[in-house]
Parts: sequence; structure tokens; C-alpha cells
Amino acid sequence: MQDNHYPVTGVGLGLRRDHMEEVEAQASLPVDFMEVAPENWIRVGGDLGKRFRALTERYAFVSHGLSLSLGGPSPLDEDLIQDIRRFLDTHGILCYSEHLSYCSVDGHLYDLMPIPFTEQAVHHVARRIRRTQELLGRRIAIENVSYYAAPGKEMQEIDFINAVLEEADCDLLLDLNNIYVNAVNHRYDAEAFLRALPKERIAYFHIAGHYQEDVDLIVDTHGADIIDPVWALLDKAYAYFGVVPTLLERDFNIPPLDELLGEVGTIRHYQRHWGRPLATRAAHV
Repeated sequence: MQDNHYPVTGVGLGLRRDHMEEVEAQASLPVDFMEVAPENWIRVGGDLGKRFRALTERYAFVSHGLSLSLGGPSPLDEDLIQDIRRFLDTHGILCYSEHLSYCSVDGHLYDLMPIPFTEQAVHHVARRIRRTQELLGRRIAIENVSYYAAPGKEMQEIDFINAVLEEADCDLLLDLNNIYVNAVNHRYDAEAFLRALPKERIAYFHIAGHYQEDVDLIVDTHGADIIDPVWALLDKAYAYFGVVPTLLERDFNIPPLDELLGEVGTIRHYQRHWGRPLATRAAHV
């Protein structure tokens, strides 16, 4: 059954402005929560701001940051953090997360760069996460990211993530597609990686699609349908962790809302299966 320590429950979907009119027109979507990037909505006023406020009053919301650059060398943008805190408070946002990466060095890089897997980097990013939590007045979740090279690597990715979580005392936004992408690109066992993560720190899951560049190279795009091996990893994650709130991400090549809701329905299918008592579970997908 679903654990009540999570900030939200059920199945979520990222709110896209292209779909706002359709979302507003429906009395109720078959989703339990929505997600937005605060940078896209901070200081948005006028009619659009009112429409967004109306949606945050109808649905539970979580927020996934894009530009805090937790692992970066530049000083933390504490003004942005204060803006985010006001945004979270104003709209009753139930969880804030950011990427375990960096995206700025004396200017924005417009990409998520991997933090070196070193002990020094653990201390650096953990210190910045603790400061962010202090300024926000709440715990945050960090997301495991996809990466294509690991310069300066001194420890395994799983050990790096677990060390940051422990030292920063923060939560984990677990992206299952990123585990699959990295497992293929860096040739490790995705299920073993999954089982090595601390279940008590998980806030919710992300699941998404990607682009298969070659048999041993995947590009994380969030721009395609979810493929069977990633669905299978979600199934294994529910078997191991229980029914964790799960959000469908789609950032590019965005299809009609009905198509996204079809994938939302698939997530709910898995959740219903693993939410049933053990004795009543039939053979599953």
C-alpha cells in the first residue's frame, strides 16, 4: 500500500502551458498531482497568473527546479531561493526538488552538467543543499540525473548519491528513466542500483522517455513515449519500495493531452496492481 509519508499520492503530470486551456476546461483530470518548474511561474501575474492560481487551488502541486545549480562553483543564488520560497508558500506547493547537478559557471550553461563523483564534491553539494533547506524553511529532494561522462570520478554514482543524501539530510526525487539511461550508457545493473537507494528518503518518482542513439548509447530527452524496459523498471521499483507517487515527464515533442493521459493510465495500472493485498495480485504486465 502507499506510504503516507510522501508529500503527494498517486499519479502526476507536468503542467504545460500548451495544455492549460484543456486542463481548465475539464472538471477533473485523472491525475492526483501536477508539477511545475518555479522559474517558469515566479512573478507571472495578470490573467495567466490568476489562471495558474486557480489550478493550484484545484490540484496538489509539486515543484521541480531548473537553475539553482546545487553542484556549481558559483555562489548560491540566494535571491532566487527566496523567490522560490515565496512561490511555494503562495501556492501551497507540497514539495520542492532540484537536480543533483550544476548548470552555471559565471553564467548559465543551459544544460545539466554532472558533478564529479568525489568526496570533496559530496561535501560541497551537501553544504549547498543544507543552506538551501535553511533558506526555504523546508526539506528538499534532489534528483539523480543522467550523464554521459564522469570526469574526475573517485567513487561510484550510487555511493556518491547516497553520501550526498546522508550528509545533506535531504530527500530523493528518484528518476527511473535516468537510472535506465545511465545503466545502459555506463553498463551497470539498473535493478541493483535501485535496491541500493534508501527507500525512506524517496519523495516521489519521475518516469519519462528518451532517444536511443545506438545500442549502447541513450540520450535523455524526455521527448518520447516510455519504452517497455523502463516500464519494467517501474514495476520492479513498486515491488521493492511499494507504491510511490509517480510523475510522468514530457518536455519535448509534446503530444495531445489525451496521449499523455494514456501513459498516466499505465502508471496507475501498475500502482493498482502493487497496491492490492499480496494474495490478490494476479500476473502483471
